[in-house]
Amino acid sequence: MKAKVHVTLKSGVLDPQGKAIQHTLSSLGFGGVNDVRQGKFIELDLEETNEDAARAALTDMCEKLLANTVIENYDIELIA
Repeated sequence: MKAKVHVTLKSGVLDPQGKAIQHTLSSLGFGGVNDVRQGKFIELDLEETNEDAARAALTDMCEKLLANTVIENYDIELIA
């Protein structure tokens, strides 16, 4: 089973890398970009075939390593 995990900063958390991207886009002539928020995309290939067990394992992975849950949110997508 494959899984995709998207990790993004919570709203209200400053995103200096996003601001740098926005500034660079503007300097390259892409002036219509009002805001940029950057994040992480993680793709995993799991041996688990049970969707509930896979989701539980991925949630545990996110809580312990993949996301800093103090400042980040995560979203799990499973692909059978």
